[in-house]
Amino acid sequence: MIYLKTDEEVELMRQSNDLLGRTFGELAKEIKPGITTAYLDKIAYEFIKDNGGIPSCLGYEGFPATLCTSVNEQVVHGIPSEKVVLKDGDIISIDSCILLNGFHSDSAYTFPVGEVDEKVLRLMKVTKESLYIGVSNAINGHRLGDLSASIQQHCEANGYSVVREFVGHGIGRDMHEEPEVPNYGKKGYGIKLQSGMVLAIEPMVCLGKRQVMVEKDGWTARTVDRLPAAHYELSVCVRNGEADILSTFDYIQSVLKERFI
Repeated sequence: MIYLKTDEEVELMRQSNDLLGRTFGELAKEIKPGITTAYLDKIAYEFIKDNGGIPSCLGYEGFPATLCTSVNEQVVHGIPSEKVVLKDGDIISIDSCILLNGFHSDSAYTFPVGEVDEKVLRLMKVTKESLYIGVSNAINGHRLGDLSASIQQHCEANGYSVVREFVGHGIGRDMHEEPEVPNYGKKGYGIKLQSGMVLAIEPMVCLGKRQVMVEKDGWTARTVDRLPAAHYELSVCVRNGEADILSTFDYIQSVLKERFI
């Protein structure tokens, strides 16, 4: 079942996403060599709770943290830990969700840590570009495959590979709703997008091969070849003519300034 949101519900979702964006802005202030991913998780938990939100990831199917913190070759669902200390040249993909006003928000961003290799910065740039290309296809009347294919084509044209095992999704009163939103596909195929659908679009893109494996913790997914991966995500509402982006990276940009990719 796909739930179309009313204008009032979309505005409640925008508020939830704004709190998530502000949380990411707080994290952006702290990301540097020498800090642990557990420290970032503590900041996020406290900020969300202090602002009336509920961390959606914490306890979801047993996940033990507020944030998914995935470093370098980790693609998604990395578990924050006191043992994971960020180093100069790392990248960290942070994915999180908040429940506010009865609706979930969902977003992800890959942050540079110190001075990052140019080839990895380019991976980040192209992955983020592919996200906005996908968003530009979240339009009433388009097919889901139009959106998915546009992400895949941009990434592969730039020499990167797209993860198949993890995909975007609908979002609303539940964190994961129908439909699934793959980052690969065929133009003209799939369900027809309708105004009021809210989708979490989240390309996960690898510098090397697309194959991934899940670590022994049962959550952390990493590339098999151990080359870096990037992950960006926005929650958007399908509309006529142009998608309505509910998430925001503005708070991150205000902190990172010229380092904002």
